[in-house]
Amino acid sequence: MRKSEVPQRGRGAQSALVPQRFGLADRQVDGDWRDAMELLDGTPPKLRTQVTEEHPKSILSFNQSPDIAFDRSINAYRGCEHGCVYCFARPTHAYHDLSPGLDFETKLFAKPDAARLLRETLARPKYRPKPIAMGTNTDPYQPIENRYGITRQVLEVCLETRHPVTITTKSDRVLNDLDLLEEMARHSLVAVAISVTSLDPVLSGKLEPRAASPAKRLAALGTLAAAGVPTHCSIAPVIPAMTDEFLEEIVARAAGKGVDSCGWIPLRLPHEVAPLFREWLAVHYPDRAGKVMSIVQSMRNGRDNDPNFFSRLKPKGVWAELFRTRFRLACRRNGLEKPAFALRTDAFRQPQTGRQLQLL
Repeated sequence: MRKSEVPQRGRGAQSALVPQRFGLADRQVDGDWRDAMELLDGTPPKLRTQVTEEHPKSILSFNQSPDIAFDRSINAYRGCEHGCVYCFARPTHAYHDLSPGLDFETKLFAKPDAARLLRETLARPKYRPKPIAMGTNTDPYQPIENRYGITRQVLEVCLETRHPVTITTKSDRVLNDLDLLEEMARHSLVAVAISVTSLDPVLSGKLEPRAASPAKRLAALGTLAAAGVPTHCSIAPVIPAMTDEFLEEIVARAAGKGVDSCGWIPLRLPHEVAPLFREWLAVHYPDRAGKVMSIVQSMRNGRDNDPNFFSRLKPKGVWAELFRTRFRLACRRNGLEKPAFALRTDAFRQPQTGRQLQLL
């Protein structure tokens, strides 16, 4: 991977890293050739976001992971324009011969049939409801939601069928669906988590270049809480020697907005995310890159990442215990506990499909 000489403005990844796990040929631009082309053609054009519509046969994904709280999810989009450099979902683009780097945040996929496919799934006689997680892979409220409205369509189906949903996002765009969320909350069908990584807009602009600012995310939490929507502030990820300094203040500000709970998740660097994050550090914060990675490795048994169930979300060592203690004390000071969001499944009613209507 060629190191970037200058930061990629408006993007998280600094290069189009090509995965080597699948034997793909590495793509590099020769420096002399690149310089010659710039002399002839000028500066390369700014990266533009491209969206491809795809039409899968199903939309509900099931998992059997023993260390996560949901067994089914919907991802209306693949790739994410927010461009968070640390995003653990980046490697999924590698399965499509695309770069987990710049391709992940510029070559996106939308699933416009999501609501129809969900309706068909929920209408199956043997279907049994459990909360559907949205935003577990890529953000359901990334900018292209304004154009496609797929997340809203899915929520409309869930409200109609009284099906419970959890939402995780880094965008205040979630407020566009406040009318649906308020109604779902009245039936105990929804809980919303908004991730707040830091309180420094400059740092956030480098880490998460196209996500909402920290102030907007906190304001959105307050609006949701005031509307009676169960809310959770997720401090994720906590990056040692970079964002952990904001831990206590984020808890305090979230509590001041009326959130129901807070949580924190340590930085994870699976597969191609590790070299992308290292490159990002070298470009933006070379003075502290060594310290950041040294602490990360001290919590991951000397490695950049721990892929094992349970321990991947529970780092070990002195630094990890320090973060846990700080977070626990901050929650105690601000009166925040860990309430379980009791979403209802007993109100579920199967949708009537066109075929069912014909039989009536």
